Amino acid sequence: MMSITTYIYEDLKARLSSDEELPVQLTLESLADFYEVSFSPVRSAVDQLIKQGYLEKGEDRRLTPKATRKRSSKISDAALPAPPQDMYEVIANNLVRLSLDGEAIDLREEATAKQYGISRSALRIIFNRLAGAGLIEHIPRRGWRLRPFRQKDLQAFLEVRELLELKALELAQPHLIEDDLRKILAGNILPASENDLPKIDNTLHAYIIEKGDNVYIQDFFQRQGRYYDILFNWEELDRDAAIETVEQHQAILNALLAKDWPAARNALSYHIQNNHPVLSKIRPKTES
Repeated sequence: MMSITTYIYEDLKARLSSDEELPVQLTLESLADFYEVSFSPVRSAVDQLIKQGYLEKGEDRRLTPKATRKRSSKISDAALPAPPQDMYEVIANNLVRLSLDGEAIDLREEATAKQYGISRSALRIIFNRLAGAGLIEHIPRRGWRLRPFRQKDLQAFLEVRELLELKALELAQPHLIEDDLRKILAGNILPASENDLPKIDNTLHAYIIEKGDNVYIQDFFQRQGRYYDILFNWEELDRDAAIETVEQHQAILNALLAKDWPAARNALSYHIQNNHPVLSKIRPKTES
């Protein structure tokens, strides 16, 4: 599996091998911002490129492309390496699938780290994030345990979510900004053909909760909503479910833009209760 340092190295090497202008200045700070990483992997990649003659460092320590290297005239997207997979997303998605079986599985660090080809320390960081999201829990002196999916838990969450999010919408009404709503609407796009995928902007819910400005409502979603956010994001990998999400988001947003509050409330309520065509059909083994 490609590390972030290797990805930066390969990407910069491909770009430096062409005559096209680099999309960013050759400084550690600019490169770190461009690749959205810390200085460490950038510094390691740059050191390799200097050793192999792709970059040189002047007396003022400024980086410049090696002038004597031969370059191709253009660079294609195919010549650029694909970014490394986000192991948090990979592991989270795989654990969701296991969770949907409805069994509380014990997860061993050593075996799981070996399975994904990462270090135990890296895996522990991911597991701590997943524990914070409620997908797994840490059992003292025993390791980690996967949270099993339960239909009754999902329905109980949706009932409380509906009450609180509708209240947040009521509180948010005077504070909604038209430009914000139009931006979110523009991010929810239905597919243009059968071969295309819909584009979903899920920030509507967080926006309503933020504008509602009730710390107790915000606390519920911060503590209880993370686990279901992971499940809902997994569910939207299903094309039909994703299309339904886009259509329902559009209905809510158009009602909000028209300031038709009853219609917006009804559309939001319908969306919360009826937007889980995949999860609602799953019957874990322990419930079958």
